[in-house]
Amino acid sequence: MTTELFIALVIFATVSTFTPGPNNLMLMSSGANFGFKRTLSHMAGVVLGFAAMVILVGLGLMGIFDAFPITHTVLKILSVTYLIYLSYKIARAGEVKNDATSNAKPLTFLQACAFQWVNPKGWTMALTAISVYSPDRSLMSIAIISAIFAIINIPTVSIWTVLGQKISLFLNNQRRLALFNYTMAACLLASIYPVLV
Repeated sequence: MTTELFIALVIFATVSTFTPGPNNLMLMSSGANFGFKRTLSHMAGVVLGFAAMVILVGLGLMGIFDAFPITHTVLKILSVTYLIYLSYKIARAGEVKNDATSNAKPLTFLQACAFQWVNPKGWTMALTAISVYSPDRSLMSIAIISAIFAIINIPTVSIWTVLGQKISLFLNNQRRLALFNYTMAACLLASIYPVLV
């Protein structure tokens, strides 16, 4: 990988991971509802889950999409359905937070890893990164792309989670918390729009 291509990859990874998307909105919501420490496993799942996804896409999943175009439609349906479900869970989080019998909790490491496979923005980022920055599909370039995303994702997930945690200071009553969660759910639903069009 040339120096110019490497710099372009770092810029692409930085912009694409820092901009709002399903992962970042969910992390901000989790930070607000559960705090930074309880969101650590969710954060780790995003970082490592997406890095693994980039490697698998680079090693051959792109070929499956090319050979079987129906997989795009199946992935779109799964993604939209799951994002609608998560939006509902986020919207309801404020209603159950103070209930002692509630089992509301942040995503686990494995759940966050699995979410990468139905995250439309994640698929777009992974497919674009491999297509543009690893046209030869060499193992070395795929590994570099995965590592760059993992490294850049660490501050990204931290910033969005801390932002949610700081916002929680203003969510000191049930009404404000519910309003925040409904807003985050609406934003997550809005992130589906580009997938549908």
